[in-house]
Amino acid sequence: MTDSSPTAPHQRRARRMFILLALLFIAPVAIAFFLYYGASWRPEGETHYGGLAKPPRSLPEVSLPSAAGGRTPADFLRRQWTLLYVGPGSCDTRCRQALYEMRQVRLSLNQNMDRVQRVFLYSGECCEQPWFSTEHAGLIAADVDGEDGRRLLDAVAGHEGVGVLNAGRIYVVDPLGNLLLSYEPGAEPKGMITDLRRLLKLSHIG
Repeated sequence: MTDSSPTAPHQRRARRMFILLALLFIAPVAIAFFLYYGASWRPEGETHYGGLAKPPRSLPEVSLPSAAGGRTPADFLRRQWTLLYVGPGSCDTRCRQALYEMRQVRLSLNQNMDRVQRVFLYSGECCEQPWFSTEHAGLIAADVDGEDGRRLLDAVAGHEGVGVLNAGRIYVVDPLGNLLLSYEPGAEPKGMITDLRRLLKLSHIG
């Protein structure tokens, strides 16, 4: 039976208008989402300061001996964003500068600082006390000299021409354990801050 009531055409017009308005609002968001995540398109002029890992590298879950005693949880590079440095446990001047920059970059994130952790993966004897405990409270220091550590280093290593232990780079790892960015020694900390703020703004994880 056909609805012949006088309100039926009005209801159909109102429904069509509602659908049209919904499409006008939803379509631009859907297109932007596809371009950004599906087609990897970025607006012209948008830059990142770190070197991109292409493609992002998934780091294995490994439990490592901790400088604080015991072992790290296997998922210690997950759940939070991570600023990561790799180097000898003796931690020379370049190493100390990198750890200092990681600390200051994290502090600069203000209310988002708790979403970011700092990790030092080291080889050899570590770590000079009381300097580490006083200057870098909260830093996770883990020994990579064992088999699991070497597996992790192999995953971190990428385009570095020298061994990852001597690269002097700072890395950014997402809360799913993917290595996304790396910064050369002497990179401007303001660039790291800009990149991290953008990632934390876009991310709903970690």
